[in-house]
Amino acid sequence: MNITMNYCPRPKFLYKKKIINKLIEKFNYKSVMQVPKLKKIVINQGINVLISDNKTINNAINNITAITGQKAVYCLSKRDEYGFKLRKGIPISIKVTLRRDIMYEFLDRLINIALPRVRDFVGVNKNSFDGKGNYNLGISEQIIFPEINTDSLKNHFGMNITFVTSSKNNKEAKYLLYLFGLPFKTKKNV
Repeated sequence: MNITMNYCPRPKFLYKKKIINKLIEKFNYKSVMQVPKLKKIVINQGINVLISDNKTINNAINNITAITGQKAVYCLSKRDEYGFKLRKGIPISIKVTLRRDIMYEFLDRLINIALPRVRDFVGVNKNSFDGKGNYNLGISEQIIFPEINTDSLKNHFGMNITFVTSSKNNKEAKYLLYLFGLPFKTKKNV
């Protein structure tokens, strides 16, 4: 007897079964193809330019890789900037782009595990949209993720998480992320 099970992350299952119908109902889409979806999540972590220690950079890459489940890469500076003491070719940030199932798994861990661990958490800013349906979330410290071993962490870096959607405006994207469970601030919880 050969039984195969198809794995589907919880937010992806929620999107297929409930969110699509709620979006069609609210915005009166004529086709399922018009319904906005989450295309990718980009995590970017700036590292101190004064740090030229490869061990620190590798630790930062390993931490982001542990958080996301996908190998992170570093981005190099493109030109010399003497005001910031920056030379061309020096690592200045670390990024990882998540798509498909890994993206949904990260979203699930972010909403249900990491964000509730933030001290005095009342929700995320609801005005951080870019006008084209993309949302930016800044996290001041990476220690909210349980994958990070705080004992071995020497430098505390924040990170920027960008949710890229296929929606055409902020209203659709905000409702999409709300249906996924992203806890936006409301007046009563501030």
